[in-house]
Amino acid sequence: MTVLDARALNRATLARQLLLDRADVPVHDAVAHLCGMQAQEPQEPFVGLWSRLRAFDPAALDDLVTGRHVVRTHLMRRTVHLVTADDALAWRARHAAMLRQRVLGVYRREFEGVDLDELAAAARAVLADDEPRTMPEVGRAVAVRWPAAGPRALGEMAIAALLPTVQLPPRGLWRAKAGARVVLLESWLGREIDPPAPDGADPVGEELVLRYLAAFGPATVADLRGWCGLTGLPGAVAGIRERLVAFRDEQGRELLDLPDAPRPDADVPAPVRFLPAFDNAILGYHDRGRIIDHAHRGLSVAGARVVLVDGRVAATWTVDAGAVVVTPLRELSRAERDAVVEEGRGLALFLSGDDGVEFRPVVLLGSGSI
Repeated sequence: MTVLDARALNRATLARQLLLDRADVPVHDAVAHLCGMQAQEPQEPFVGLWSRLRAFDPAALDDLVTGRHVVRTHLMRRTVHLVTADDALAWRARHAAMLRQRVLGVYRREFEGVDLDELAAAARAVLADDEPRTMPEVGRAVAVRWPAAGPRALGEMAIAALLPTVQLPPRGLWRAKAGARVVLLESWLGREIDPPAPDGADPVGEELVLRYLAAFGPATVADLRGWCGLTGLPGAVAGIRERLVAFRDEQGRELLDLPDAPRPDADVPAPVRFLPAFDNAILGYHDRGRIIDHAHRGLSVAGARVVLVDGRVAATWTVDAGAVVVTPLRELSRAERDAVVEEGRGLALFLSGDDGVEFRPVVLLGSGSI
């Protein structure tokens, strides 16, 4: 069985994640290909798409959100994701048990004696009038019935787990600052979510495997589970195994992939890319070593924005006083510094936009302002 080393896996990841070459595809198609984008920080997907698409216009994503073609909802790993409307409807039932268990893992004591079916019915009644409400508002409304549980736990269980809901704009629009207000997903889209599959069948699980490998492969089953948080996926993998190819990584673990998916040569040059906080190019794996050193793994869950140099996390970045400030995590060569500054200038121009905000030159710490 062919062994793929870390550099080969890195280049495959960059290609699948549209980070090796910017793609010339519509925003909707990019979000679909990526299986959604982690979006608990509402502005971060805009940078993620700018780094992946040619001539990305934030208004295009705004139009998709307000036009109800993409939605912000709790899905993979119980985090807020920006996904297409079709994927939200198709995948939500498959994620229901995982969402419930993850909230219970945080608030198990609070839910002792609480019938979750009754809680779901009570919360649905609160949202039945399609009036947008915040999670605390829903929690307080149902806390009359379960005062011991408390509104925080009740609201999170109802909105993030029991009921398919969507966060409404203006939250998630370009440069908009707005709290999270929700309505029922089916009401917002005017369509019902796909029902759970009959016992013994898992077509959604099989689709998730194929879609994940198209955007993240080659990958292990543990990587797949790390991305979505779902159990029961080995059965889905078994159902489509004859449609997949297998490799090994340097640790001997089996990597699954689609036969015709891109696996670039390990020596293909990788351009500098600025990634937003919580980007799934990093978080979408159990073993993130293909793109980030173990010593810096904590950055991926701490909300740090990172810079890829030669395909790997080599710096962090932030915006401070009207400048894109880059902090290297290792010594950069002069050519690498120049490439970081050049790409950073493009990001500064994107962030400046047309609202009169002007960014100063990129500040590369350790090298001064360039």
